[in-house]
Amino acid sequence: MTQPPGQQQPQGGFGVSPGTRQGIPQPPAQPPQIPPTQPPYSRPGPYGQQPGPYGQQPGPYGQQSGPYGGYQPQPPTQYTGVPTPPGGGGGLFKGKPGVVIGAAVAGLLVIGGGTWFVLSGDGKDDKAGVSRSSDSPKPSGPASADEGSGTAGGEGDLNAGRRPGEANILFLKQNDIDVPGNGAEIFGPWVEGDTIVKAMSREVAGFSVTDGRKKWSVKLGADACLAAPQVSAEGKIVIGVKSGLTAKADCSELQMIDAKTGKAGWKTSIPKPKDLTGFSDFILAIGGNTVTAAGLDTSYGFSLNDGKQLFGKPSSGCLPYGFAGGTRLIAAANCPTSAAENVKQEIQNVDPATGRATWTYALPADWEVDKVYSVSPPVVSIKLQADDSDENTQRRVIALTDSGKLRSQLQLGKDKFKPRCSSSLLAFRGDIQGWCTGVAADASTLYLSTEPTGTNDVVAFSLDTGKPKWRSPAGGDRTMTPLTVQDGSVVVYIAPTYSVAGAVATIAPAGGAPKVVLKHQLAAVEAESGFMESRTVYADGRFFLTATRINGLNDAEERETKTMMAFGK
Repeated sequence: MTQPPGQQQPQGGFGVSPGTRQGIPQPPAQPPQIPPTQPPYSRPGPYGQQPGPYGQQPGPYGQQSGPYGGYQPQPPTQYTGVPTPPGGGGGLFKGKPGVVIGAAVAGLLVIGGGTWFVLSGDGKDDKAGVSRSSDSPKPSGPASADEGSGTAGGEGDLNAGRRPGEANILFLKQNDIDVPGNGAEIFGPWVEGDTIVKAMSREVAGFSVTDGRKKWSVKLGADACLAAPQVSAEGKIVIGVKSGLTAKADCSELQMIDAKTGKAGWKTSIPKPKDLTGFSDFILAIGGNTVTAAGLDTSYGFSLNDGKQLFGKPSSGCLPYGFAGGTRLIAAANCPTSAAENVKQEIQNVDPATGRATWTYALPADWEVDKVYSVSPPVVSIKLQADDSDENTQRRVIALTDSGKLRSQLQLGKDKFKPRCSSSLLAFRGDIQGWCTGVAADASTLYLSTEPTGTNDVVAFSLDTGKPKWRSPAGGDRTMTPLTVQDGSVVVYIAPTYSVAGAVATIAPAGGAPKVVLKHQLAAVEAESGFMESRTVYADGRFFLTATRINGLNDAEERETKTMMAFGK
């Protein structure tokens, strides 16, 4: 690991006033303990050796060896709790650091040529291929592809424990990049055709969705620090890159990359605000053919074609401070008030080419935009700014028409809904979209998952009336979260438990029980459970789990951290 000089984690608390950073997630709670009579499974973690929830005695299918370190699910009588599912513990959306706990794997194992290999190296070199002593932040030339394949097979076959009816593990990737002492965030994933893309440290890489083989790699001249969650219609992504390699470097450079080919395109700098002595952190979003950058009370729009600035912060009126992208561009804007402590905001539908609002929706006094759950149709969570704690914050979810009129206010009842939408380890003001987990929408319905209390439900709300249409329970001690909507059915991820693997299922437009379409492997339940605070994507019948952060406490843990896992038929 490498530790940048003088770099410290910023401090803050959730629910702070506009313009300040919000709460840093706390370390994960101690995992459930087994009775003293059972020897604990010891797994490496960021806070030293932590006992895990699985005893190391033969499981219901007998002892077997394999790439998961011989883990065996245990009978219910020998377990006192439910392990943390991907997406957060004790509640799917509880804040925790995006630290992924590696499973018991001997050394750094990656899949290549159908076998498992041990990578050499002492952890001092940056495996992204860029020296950390240089101070010339420039992207590399042509994209490069590595040798090797993510195909499972041969010795160490990932699918050796696969049972009838279970999905194949398409690949399981581990970290191969040395990160600094305070860790590194993973941006993405973006799925574009037959390629899944992620960015971390000084590399943006594209992998085959079928076997995990690295198809291309773009080396950055400095660390990736931001990313727009969207892929444009032409397959372009935009990465925020540090302006240098020192601790004083700002996150002020934008790099466009073609996600299909891995070709690095234009690069531009975000203008420095004249009235600020230092740079703020920006949040990126892609809407139409424009990428926006918003931070504090500054906002810009740049063309995806050539990186040229299209618009900046308006000189008067309501000023956008955050954008949500996709098929349209939605902005959250602050409006002038007679007193600085008063809050007046509006939601804007923005023309991506000019930055001008084509319609606006004014929020009640002291209410502000929380998260944008959908841009088409527009569905927005708003919150009462006056509340001093996140736990007690009053929230509403409103649906708007395509012309900016109030369509409905959702009748949430006594259920608690709080999708996890932050795109960063720190939730900045202005991050009104991010990569949301636990919410999906189509033209007529919004699907939300309740906060788990051992189990949870998915509730469908009519966007025309705001009333619940139906609710579908996960059942037992399972939890599930909406992923997307396909052919009128909502697709959900059912998280694994200690004895049941995860699954992808669909719920019919009229509701009912979830119907499993992709049953994950029981033999891989611990590997799947190891992806904490993960991002999840379902595309073309394949399910992808990706880590959100690599801790940098020591080289061994860095290189044992799993970064991506994929299931398919």
